[in-house]
Amino acid sequence: AQQLMESGGGSAQDGGSLKLACRGTYIGRRFCAAWFRQAPGKERQRVAQIDGSGNTQYADSVKGRFSISVDDTDTLYLQMNALTPDDEATYTCALERGVGSCVRVGDADFYFWGQGTQVAVSS
Repeated sequence: AQQLMESGGGSAQDGGSLKLACRGTYIGRRFCAAWFRQAPGKERQRVAQIDGSGNTQYADSVKGRFSISVDDTDTLYLQMNALTPDDEATYTCALERGVGSCVRVGDADFYFWGQGTQVAVSS
């Protein structure tokens, strides 16, 4: 897998906000990009995804609090608001190019991955 690079992780207070960024390759117009997270002892979870048409989907646990976006510099973002200790995890971005939507993109289908950035939330 090719490498992406995340930034923006760190510590936040309960109820606070963080914005993650992910960059590292040309995205194009047909793609599925996603943010995953994994906490110690828990399975990896896809928390947000976006396709080239701007369609987004969120895990129920983050809906209404997190927002995924892509800008014209091919940077993927995850705006995280109203953070709770349950959001504490390693967050990783992933990208699959050349697909029209995320509908049939399984976790193993993403070709580009980041190394992950830590998010800590203190109560």
